[in-house]
Amino acid sequence: MKISVVINTYNAEQHLDKVLESVKSFDEVVICDMHSTDRTIEIAQKYGCRIVYHAKEKYVEPARNFAIQQAQYDWILVVDADEVIPAALKEYLYNQLDKKDCPAGIFIPRKNYFMGRFMRIAYPDYNLRFVKKDATFWPPYIHSHPIIEGKIIKIPAKYVGLAMEHLANDRIEQILTKNNVYSSAEVVRRANQKVSIGHIIVSPFFRFIKLYFFKGGFRDGMPGFLFSIYKAQYKFDTLAKMAESQYRN
Repeated sequence: MKISVVINTYNAEQHLDKVLESVKSFDEVVICDMHSTDRTIEIAQKYGCRIVYHAKEKYVEPARNFAIQQAQYDWILVVDADEVIPAALKEYLYNQLDKKDCPAGIFIPRKNYFMGRFMRIAYPDYNLRFVKKDATFWPPYIHSHPIIEGKIIKIPAKYVGLAMEHLANDRIEQILTKNNVYSSAEVVRRANQKVSIGHIIVSPFFRFIKLYFFKGGFRDGMPGFLFSIYKAQYKFDTLAKMAESQYRN
């Protein structure tokens, strides 16, 4: 059984060398590019990747299905252009393919960083990234998980050595920009949901409490505090924009 790695890209030169170095020994690497203007294609060509193109989108999900269908093999590992795959995870995935009850999808834990520190409060940050091509549909909405026909499992969070490593270590300025873009996209995905004043007050507050106190963000010092704040702010921004859309309509 063989595995295709599928990576969607747009101006992804910053981390792409490390990402491709970590996946180059899989059976195939497909780059689905949204017409990058930096060195993304040059780097992909250096690693012998197969390159296909998709029209530029504001975020990646609308291009996921197209990218997956370009893969040659039946089993797909979807990787972002800022994620490194450890050798232990590769071994684990191939071992799953050898089993008679191989799942159609696997949630993989991911390690995230902020201000140069591993964010324990953001772990395991499960992503459904190992999928069977013909059993998968990826909804074209921001932060969506693929819909899988068949058995799905999770890699236990205790196996930290199997977690993908998220190389993105965004500055606060970048986080604010992403929060604005992504929260606007959330409004489209959640167009039919009603929002109340109480919801806007309570939900961001409890997001902060959950992350900072219950998930232990206080253990990560200032980075943990700020990370919790910006996660709560994202919740507030999303709900506020949903309310605005609700009243304008």
